Amino acid sequence: MKTLDESIETTISETTNSFFKIKKSSILQGGCINESQKLFGEDGRIFFYKRNSKSFLPFFKSEALALEEIGSTETINVPKVIGFGEKEGHSFLILEFIEEGRPTSETGEELGRKLAALHQIRQPFWGWDQDNCIGATDQPNTKTSTWIEFYREYRLRHQFDLANRKGKTFASMETLLQNLEFFFTGYSPYPSLLHGDLWGGNASCDTNGKPFIFDPASYYGDRETDLAFTYMFGGFTASFYQSYQETFPLSPGFEMRKILYNLYHELNHFNLFGGGYASSAQSSINQLLIIDDN
Repeated sequence: MKTLDESIETTISETTNSFFKIKKSSILQGGCINESQKLFGEDGRIFFYKRNSKSFLPFFKSEALALEEIGSTETINVPKVIGFGEKEGHSFLILEFIEEGRPTSETGEELGRKLAALHQIRQPFWGWDQDNCIGATDQPNTKTSTWIEFYREYRLRHQFDLANRKGKTFASMETLLQNLEFFFTGYSPYPSLLHGDLWGGNASCDTNGKPFIFDPASYYGDRETDLAFTYMFGGFTASFYQSYQETFPLSPGFEMRKILYNLYHELNHFNLFGGGYASSAQSSINQLLIIDDN
């Protein structure tokens, strides 16, 4: 019976067609969902490894599929998937290790341009081929005929239902849900492959200053959702936004829809962490309804 380490070594050896033996590992900081490590091989190779409970395996599978799909577009760089599996009550995901470096003056510009190129590729439907997670929250990706229906039912209502199970309800949430069409007057997005969780902690650059993204929560949706979330916690340069806009200009009304799209993340952060995110979400709902009334 193989141990967890032996299963990891076998996965890397078989995927890379080169025998791999773990020499040592070091804990990596920054994640709040998974335990992450840097694996050093006796042959000098290094890999990124993260693990969770056995029940988390479907989410690691979804992450691997998302990274592979983004990578297949040949637009923006992502870590290559080595493999995933489960052993000894743990699930795990192994990825190429990309050494982080210092951003150059071109890093933000290149990130914006390459993200825009990813978003320009039209996808066949709203949703995705399987569900995944946003943080530790399950994220349904049911194929849907219209974006408004998808965003209403599988993003906002889903989060409202999760909050309700925690005993929290939001004033006028049903009014907002029933009037989403207002925010899309004159705007008809098409499905793009999204990163899905694009905050500053999920974008970086390598030692040459070349940008890459990781930890996706991908699905096919309105590309503005990715752009909206970049504003929520900051960390993206003016050159990022300028080059994105030059490559794939945003439509009128984005500033209004940005509030609507970040409401999803405010609700999710409340469901994950509680605290002041409930008041942030309620404030966004109130602001959106004032816009609607006007």
